[in-house]
Amino acid sequence: MSTIQIQDVSKYYGTVQALDGVSVTLEGERIYGLLGRNGAGKTTLINVITNRVTADSGSVTIDGELVVENDRVLSRVCCMSGKVAHPGEMRVAEGFRWSREFYPGFETEYAKDLAHRFRLPLEKRLRGLSTGYNSIFNFIVTLSSGAPIIFFDEPVLGVDATHREMLYRELLAHYSEHPRMVLVSTHLIDEAASIFEEVIILDEGRLILAEPVEPLLRRAYSVSGAGEAVDRYSSGKNVIREESLGRLKAATIVQERSDEDNRVIRQLGLEMSAKRLQDVFVGLTNYEGEE
Repeated sequence: MSTIQIQDVSKYYGTVQALDGVSVTLEGERIYGLLGRNGAGKTTLINVITNRVTADSGSVTIDGELVVENDRVLSRVCCMSGKVAHPGEMRVAEGFRWSREFYPGFETEYAKDLAHRFRLPLEKRLRGLSTGYNSIFNFIVTLSSGAPIIFFDEPVLGVDATHREMLYRELLAHYSEHPRMVLVSTHLIDEAASIFEEVIILDEGRLILAEPVEPLLRRAYSVSGAGEAVDRYSSGKNVIREESLGRLKAATIVQERSDEDNRVIRQLGLEMSAKRLQDVFVGLTNYEGEE
């Protein structure tokens, strides 16, 4: 199993700090969600991990080896980015053959089958692809690469709703047959949330959360009702968001809930509801996001 250790990584672009002391460990065969609004530092973090850019401080190792100028360890990683890395004059089928030169485990027949299912013509030149089909081509190459670590950076850019659903479904199906480390970076959370096993949230270059999704959502809930009652219940708790409308109020809380908490909620006449990953993200980043 693979392990990526990111230790105190910071990166500046001029006077703008894209990453601010990020430390997190990715390990094992699981699907990670890397979440954050545009400009949060997601792509920069991926680029540092894959040695496309160099961190100003800190380090990244894969299976204990530094990634800087280490082609051998980086050959284990296939990363989908926003642009087609292949020459534009290539046709789709040629792009698949070219990919096999870089990834000996590339599944050519599987890639061709995906192209057929997504209605991507094998004879189409890459420079003639629309934004959506550019994303689909990159997705197919990454998923078919055979690499033990695969990254998807905003994989559904320009892709219509039907094909987005197909992409996520295919990713899960292939992962179930070929478990590996998968990281999906996105700011469109609701439609991808169901595939994540662990979540990493960045905000303005800082790591604000990294943990498994299921226990996180078991702790996330909201209480709503009369403002005074909500304030009384939520006092001292980990409230990540509050909303008020007249005398009514709602508070989103991320904290273990006891039987005593449930009793107090009923006693105060409050309503309680579970929260989605999108809700937790909004509360932690104070950002309304995109549905």
